[in-house]
Amino acid sequence: MAAGNTEDTASDPRYRQLVDAVGGAALFMLNAAGDVVIWSGGAERLTGYAAAERIGRRFARLFSRESEAAGEPGQALSRAGESGHAEHQDWLQRKDGSRLWVQCTIDAMRGAAGEVAGYAVLARDATGQREGSAPLANDVEQFRLLVESVVDYALFTLDPRGRIASWNPGAQIIKGYAASDIIGREFSVFYTDEDRAAGIPARALQLAAHEGKYQGEGWRVRKDGTRFWASVVIDRILDRSGKLIGFVKVTRDVTELKKAQDALDEARKALLQSQKMEAVGQLTGGVAHDFNNLLTVISNNLDLLTQPSLDESGRRRLIASAQRAAERGAKLTQQLLAFSRRQPLRPELHSLNRIIGGFEAVLRRAAGDAIDFAIELAPQIGIVRLDAAQFEAALLNLVVNARDAMPSGGALRISTRRLELGTGHIAVLSGVKPGAFVAVTVQDNGEGMSPEVQERAFEPFYTTKGIGRGSGLGLSQVYGFATQSGGHAEIASVSGHGTTVTLYLPIATQAELTETAEAEIATRRAEAGIVLVVEDDPDVLDAAVATLHSLGYEVLTAGDGPSALETLRREPQVDVLFSDVVMPKGMNGVELARQARRIRPEIKVLLASGYPVAALSNDQSTAGEFSFLSKPYRWTELQDKLRSVAQG
Repeated sequence: MAAGNTEDTASDPRYRQLVDAVGGAALFMLNAAGDVVIWSGGAERLTGYAAAERIGRRFARLFSRESEAAGEPGQALSRAGESGHAEHQDWLQRKDGSRLWVQCTIDAMRGAAGEVAGYAVLARDATGQREGSAPLANDVEQFRLLVESVVDYALFTLDPRGRIASWNPGAQIIKGYAASDIIGREFSVFYTDEDRAAGIPARALQLAAHEGKYQGEGWRVRKDGTRFWASVVIDRILDRSGKLIGFVKVTRDVTELKKAQDALDEARKALLQSQKMEAVGQLTGGVAHDFNNLLTVISNNLDLLTQPSLDESGRRRLIASAQRAAERGAKLTQQLLAFSRRQPLRPELHSLNRIIGGFEAVLRRAAGDAIDFAIELAPQIGIVRLDAAQFEAALLNLVVNARDAMPSGGALRISTRRLELGTGHIAVLSGVKPGAFVAVTVQDNGEGMSPEVQERAFEPFYTTKGIGRGSGLGLSQVYGFATQSGGHAEIASVSGHGTTVTLYLPIATQAELTETAEAEIATRRAEAGIVLVVEDDPDVLDAAVATLHSLGYEVLTAGDGPSALETLRREPQVDVLFSDVVMPKGMNGVELARQARRIRPEIKVLLASGYPVAALSNDQSTAGEFSFLSKPYRWTELQDKLRSVAQG
């Protein structure tokens, strides 16, 4: 038995069966100072006191005041300490004020050096047997047999240095050592070589000594060398003066439980992988479907343009149709990048109320006449740094979704408000830093979403609309825009009672406002010059050259990085290097730009790609190092970028 804190052991069902099975007796344990450290269910029934009311209280306080004043309980402990065993009869003071004559059997527990480490007390109601009560031999023997029959935990004591001082039968069954084989040896013998080398046994004792208790799990080694997964509790034992005199250690073999947990973890990993593959399948299938449609339009229109019988109006109609398909493809790419949070945004300081107010006419038309449309904008909500065009696209997506959820008409409300998000809110809005935010809410009273649909609403290509009525990228674009803007998006919906989508967008700090106010905004048109275009795709190169010529630039070309560097050495009059990022021959556009700057420090650089620069380089500083243009781009975007580069 042990005098340490064995709360985990006491919570074990088999342990409860053990202590509660000792007839009408109460089992409790004391430390060397005579303080209660373990209080059984039988003790609670006998005295009326719960464990929390007795743990830490003196043994003598259980008895009548007269007995305590006379020192009789203390004398009984002294006798047990001297001879190892003592009997004590006394009046027990119950919680309800009544008294009960009890007979106590007290056994001393000793440490490695023979000192008293604590006491085990077995008490029973002896009312009516005030004189010459029969000894509790039967109960004690029953208790001993029950202890020895429990084989699923090992209980033993250690001296302050970690040497084994006592050994119970459960320890022998679990670990394979007889008491004669193991008493006196270091308890670290049960640990693996790796754990001993890492100092885990010593750290466990240090924690138990300083904090009173250590709990942990790990592999342990039996006498025959086999391993088992153990759950371990180590409690310290203090003497009356508070000096450490040893430890009580409880070890359980939980190998089967660990195997079950490992199997569950593997099943979870397999499920997660399956879900990932399903998401990838949805993503690739959706992208292939939408792009195939767009390519069909573009390729067929290009084929028709070669027909000699086509008149001018038909030619313009085909060109316009192909341009619309290309724009839809660009929008699809932007939605994918927004979902992946790699959309190259162009954030500027804006008043959200002003953007929404200026966009109101478009939103009303999108909602339709059957919808009761209302906008409620709170005053003085602050300035937000964001990409206005992407915000308008996100808002339009939400309005269209709300309209589709109300096929028979309904109410749609857009509102704004300012709020402070603290750490409590951040626990919900993961990844959002505390501070001032504008909440933009789009609320409808339409069909609503089931919990299953709501959980997947932000997934790409997930849609509950019919075939041909949606790509499933609308809400994922909204979520990607909000998170990439430093905010968050959330959905609250009840099936049959409408949906509310809220965008949380951070308000610009005073430092950001001051910096922007002091920055000079250049508006003058850039003068035409010589542009070196570096592109390995011949069709893209031809298109870029034609666009630049139409803007008045002289153009030189190169198909890869090394050729471009040779051109720069040969043609010192080149003003701008306009290069694709992904190129052959081991040199991408970022590396080319850096080497070009070494040759010509004053040269202007503009990079282009279908991916953001930060996603194409391990160097996280790349995104701000060079000007960047997203593909596909229109000639107006190229013109504006070249002006900006020339001015910078």
